[in-house]
Amino acid sequence: MSDRPDLRTTLGAAPIARDGVRVRGPEALEFLQGQLSQDVAAVPEGGSRPALLLQPTGKVLAWLRVTRFADDDLLLDVDVGWGAVVAARLTRFKLRTKVDLEPEEMRGLALRGPGALDVEPPIGALALPTAWPGVAGADLLSTGEIALAGVPLVATAALEALRIECGVPAMGTELTEDTIPAEGGQWLIDASVSFDKGCYTGQELVARIDSRGGNVPRPLRGLVLDAEVPPAAPILDGTGTAVGVVTSSATSPSLGPVALALLPRAIESGTSVLVGGGGEPVGATVRLLPLR
Repeated sequence: MSDRPDLRTTLGAAPIARDGVRVRGPEALEFLQGQLSQDVAAVPEGGSRPALLLQPTGKVLAWLRVTRFADDDLLLDVDVGWGAVVAARLTRFKLRTKVDLEPEEMRGLALRGPGALDVEPPIGALALPTAWPGVAGADLLSTGEIALAGVPLVATAALEALRIECGVPAMGTELTEDTIPAEGGQWLIDASVSFDKGCYTGQELVARIDSRGGNVPRPLRGLVLDAEVPPAAPILDGTGTAVGVVTSSATSPSLGPVALALLPRAIESGTSVLVGGGGEPVGATVRLLPLR
């Protein structure tokens, strides 16, 4: 197993786990159409697309992927630990809708790099495309073990470094109950939100921010650092004022130490900041995402 390959240029498979919620019933498609930001009715059978499940206020409850097997059979998969949140939220809103929700624990391999979409999935595994900017990728998922020949296994640290380079937010770190969807990046909105479908819960805030050019108070930014720092390390501007915290950090094979943070809109790309980590502050440069 390779620890830190560059998954932009080299194909690799990293172990992953996902929480699934199976949505079945004669009103399943109609129900999800009114709950998710994605145009679920436009997803072809066998297809998958990212979507947001929002609070009534429009803030993020979960960023997930919806897969449509049929009008009465769909799968939602989300970062581990958030399946129960998704199921509870949908249960509260389904009222007398003819829909059944069933949790599924899923595991498998995240394929990233050149040729990822050409890999034939093992029998019984779902091959679900990912929406990471600038990187070919698919997740092979199953409720059981997946064995895959011909693709090098890589450590989860390599996948995490690529996630940060691409600027892909994760639930519980970059995306929390206080996050405005557009703070996750315009690419996330473009991939996950339909502005042509009918109403869905939380739509008003998303539409209002889009009409104003997508400007949000704390857009997600990348950091390229002089040394490694832990998550939750404070970020200080040139005056020594705390302006944010590191949400995720890793070591990129091409850029060295990198991190993600939600920072005030006034802090532009190229700005130098200091990042604390328990010892001497570490120098860092703010960058737009994805990192190059």
